[in-house]
Amino acid sequence: MTRAMTMAEKILAAHAGLDEVEPGQLIECDLDLVLANDVTAPIAIKTCREITDGVFDKDGVILVPDHYVPNKDIKSAEQAKIVRDFAHEQEISHYYEVGCMGVEHALLPEQGVVGAGDLIIGADSHTCTYGALGAFSTGVGSTDAGVGMATGKAWFKVPETIKFVVDGKLSSGVTGKDVILHIIGKIGVDGALYKAMEFTGSAIESLPMDERLSISNMAIEAGGKAGLIPVDDVTRKYLNGRTERPYTAYYSDEDAQFSEVIEIDAADIVPTVAFPHLPSNTKPASEARDIVIDQAVIGSCTNGRLDDMRQAAEVLAGRKVAENVRCIIIPATQEVYRACIDEGLMDIFLDANCAVSTPTCGPCLGGYMGILAAGERAIATTNRNFVGRMGDPTSEVYLSSPAVAAASAVLGHIGLPEDLPEVEKPKTATRKATSHKASGAVSEPSGHTAIKEPVGSFELDAISFDSTGAAASSDDADMLNISGNMQTGGVSMDWSMLED
Repeated sequence: MTRAMTMAEKILAAHAGLDEVEPGQLIECDLDLVLANDVTAPIAIKTCREITDGVFDKDGVILVPDHYVPNKDIKSAEQAKIVRDFAHEQEISHYYEVGCMGVEHALLPEQGVVGAGDLIIGADSHTCTYGALGAFSTGVGSTDAGVGMATGKAWFKVPETIKFVVDGKLSSGVTGKDVILHIIGKIGVDGALYKAMEFTGSAIESLPMDERLSISNMAIEAGGKAGLIPVDDVTRKYLNGRTERPYTAYYSDEDAQFSEVIEIDAADIVPTVAFPHLPSNTKPASEARDIVIDQAVIGSCTNGRLDDMRQAAEVLAGRKVAENVRCIIIPATQEVYRACIDEGLMDIFLDANCAVSTPTCGPCLGGYMGILAAGERAIATTNRNFVGRMGDPTSEVYLSSPAVAAASAVLGHIGLPEDLPEVEKPKTATRKATSHKASGAVSEPSGHTAIKEPVGSFELDAISFDSTGAAASSDDADMLNISGNMQTGGVSMDWSMLED
């Protein structure tokens, strides 16, 4: 009789051609998709060429230049050219050029490339994002990605699974970002080391897809191998009519064995901020009002989707960014950018004196488009706040939701939307939205954060660390695989080839 299995185990078993698997077992699996970006793909491409002249499936390899694109400098231009030339040579169907690309982990769900039941590896640690759709997706190094491109296979050690049950009603202003920051603060950055994280409960079920994607996106910040959310009506509504391929929903058996079950009362979760220099160094945003900021960044693969833009716009409408603050807003995809125009959100951002960028990972990894000088502080909707993450080693990054970041930009210090004085909301003309389904549909507003009327939501590519946790600048680090060790707050973390 087949053993009871978790959702993660079932997906791995299906792709290994086995009736069952168990934690700790080493297996070889057939891959559905292999992903790389402009930083990680050049090394993967080199590895692929050493094995074969072609890729295993021109529809199964995904190349998204998004980290230093549009090109930051000559080196980044050369990196992007390697990816572009390979994509054309191999006739890669999922290559996204400037003007079509977006931040990869927002782009691929939007475009219907990934779906429930898929097994996906990506040379980018935040590949775990797609678990929100019911997929097993995980980050790997460029070498493993290159082997995957060539063979369509990868080996795995079947992970144990931690089940998180978040029950109850989330308070007003609490988002998916706050949920995952709360969890990481509770278990630590190594609390789910090489384990799958399965997020369940009535509070998770109440969230729209954009916020679920934020939760799965940061599973890696807890050390997780994957971050999965079971398929439900919200998932099906998002996937149906969008995915390129049929999808399969897998669910944990009732008697499946979890390494741990962690129950969380949704009422205990408040708007949360992660202080430097770990995502687990969390405090209620209400306790951070004395932190003066120089910059706010709203975007990234964690919080650059349409719901995130709406949340930010709701706060910024009728207000101005504080005189000494730079507010940078980065819609994660072209479709999100277009929707911001169609809904009048762009007018709100510009009227508030925000700078709005084309889609890019840019400032999140300290690449460009918002680098911090010595001693500067930023609040950001990104996912990591390590030493030197967004610029100078003495700078600081505080992680939050879009609403808290937007309120902080107006206040000039970290704060909450309710800290702002009431203003008369401007009447924003909504442009007629047009359908662009052929190039990827934007998710429909849904869930408790939807706004029906315009109201105008560890990267170590450029920094390496020595054994004491001190940041060491590396001019060429953004072009290389990064490896090293960091010890801070009593936690030791090793990394190797997890670029982004």
